[in-house]
Amino acid sequence: MKFIIMFEDNPGTSDTVRAQYMQDHLSFLEANSESILAAGPLRETNGADAGGLWLVDAVDETSGQQLIETDPFWPTGPRKSARILAWNQVFSEGKRVVSI
Repeated sequence: MKFIIMFEDNPGTSDTVRAQYMQDHLSFLEANSESILAAGPLRETNGADAGGLWLVDAVDETSGQQLIETDPFWPTGPRKSARILAWNQVFSEGKRVVSI
């Protein structure tokens, strides 16, 4: 099952803390690439940081939550919150992948 996980950044976390854990975070994403299909930061149209987003393939919501909690960014402060949404892909690479 596919999920979108949207992260809200913690405005109280310094850039130093984020930089300190960035390599661990990126290594975590690479190590979990079978489940985390895509990941990246979100930005406001004016360029301000707005959080992050993952596209996840997981058995269930609990598995998605476990990924969140094992990401080095979670316990160290850069993330304020996470929202898990089920996602039903209907279009990919210019083609419909399911009939509606």
